[in-house]
Amino acid sequence: MMKHRWAAAAATVLMTTGLVGSAAPSWASAGTPSAANAPVSALELPEPPTAEEARAELDELTVAPEDDAPGYSRSRFPHWITQHGTCDTREVVLQRDGTDVTQDDQCRAASGHWVSPYDGVAVDAAAQLDIDHVVPLKEAWRSGASEWSTKDRRAFANDLTHSQLIAVSARSNRAKGDKDPARWRPDLDSYHCTYARAWVSVKFEYGLTANQEEHDALVSMLDTCI
Repeated sequence: MMKHRWAAAAATVLMTTGLVGSAAPSWASAGTPSAANAPVSALELPEPPTAEEARAELDELTVAPEDDAPGYSRSRFPHWITQHGTCDTREVVLQRDGTDVTQDDQCRAASGHWVSPYDGVAVDAAAQLDIDHVVPLKEAWRSGASEWSTKDRRAFANDLTHSQLIAVSARSNRAKGDKDPARWRPDLDSYHCTYARAWVSVKFEYGLTANQEEHDALVSMLDTCI
């Protein structure tokens, strides 16, 4: 089971992912600004905490060894789920993170422009992008998610509310794999601050643990924040 502090937030995630009720997410309402007109921070990740907040949250994380818990499979984190109409989580993130994105009648990104924040690679074809889980699914599994219900893991894998999903180049996503910040960091040093803030936020919100090397790497990355 997820820690109690996540219970209320999980309910919000379930609402936005269509697991509870049928309301469309707030970004889909009429009059929502296009990505091209959104602040840069909104294009990077949805409201990551400040560096000061991230440091406080990092201090509260349980530091513990993380062994590969048996039984991991990506299928234990069902994704991508339908968000509204024919749009699944991947298509929502592509729309959010790109500029001039057009979609076909099945909500698939037909055209657009994206810049991968991990490595600065610019692409004009959605097929060249992966949707990265900032905290990888296997990393979550071995730091607490193995004890969650499938419903909780589904919410985690499709979380549009927190700083967990982002469109990045396929090359950078596959280089990262399931590595934590002690073993992998974005190629762009300028993104280390945002990445660390996002990682800490997700681990904190879901009550996941961090090993000592991961904790120390996050401290170092947060020190790059201006």
